[in-house]
Amino acid sequence: MSAWTYTLIPAVATILGAAVAVVRQPRPSVTSAVQHLAAGVLFAAVASEILPDLKHQQSPVAVIVGGSIGVAVMLLIKRLGERAKGSLGLIVTVGVDILVDGLVLGIGFVAGAKQGLLLTGALTLEVLFLGLAVASELKQTSGSAVRVIGIVASLALLLPLGAVLGTPVGALPGPYLAGFFAFALVALLYLVTEELLVEAHTVPEQPWTTAMFFVGFLGMLIIEEIAA
Repeated sequence: MSAWTYTLIPAVATILGAAVAVVRQPRPSVTSAVQHLAAGVLFAAVASEILPDLKHQQSPVAVIVGGSIGVAVMLLIKRLGERAKGSLGLIVTVGVDILVDGLVLGIGFVAGAKQGLLLTGALTLEVLFLGLAVASELKQTSGSAVRVIGIVASLALLLPLGAVLGTPVGALPGPYLAGFFAFALVALLYLVTEELLVEAHTVPEQPWTTAMFFVGFLGMLIIEEIAA
């Protein structure tokens, strides 16, 4: 199967999150727990899959360039989010974010099928929350549940598009490949530290919600060992 077909899993999760938000908004503690879990899963995927492949590339200049571009892109997305006005601004910002997620997933499958599958699971949790959050915001302005879910479904289509753009990376020479791996590494770390965990900490901390980060991290490592 092509990498883009696996993006249908997180795409469906995005729509599912939107549907849940339209029907009934989850409690803040439950949302925080899911965010901690997703952060732990993504962090484990970065540490165990992307980083080891990057260390074997032996292209420091490419790593610096790719990582720097990753930082610039993610900070730009953050800046767009801060300056976004109304529903259109939110939709554009989230669309760029989802497109980058798909690109990272496509690059992950370049590293190997196992890496791609683990990233698929990790990003599925991340975009599940993203769909929930976007639908919650749009529900206050759009009113129509069908329209809200339709908008989120359209955004979800950017996942396979990003994966299609990322898949040809495998045919590039080694230094370019290292640059794209560095980009993916930075993008995933940004999602963990500046989005998921920051949002998770907007509600009062509880021991069980914090523990979900380590459940996700250790669970991903266990799955990797079983799959090895």
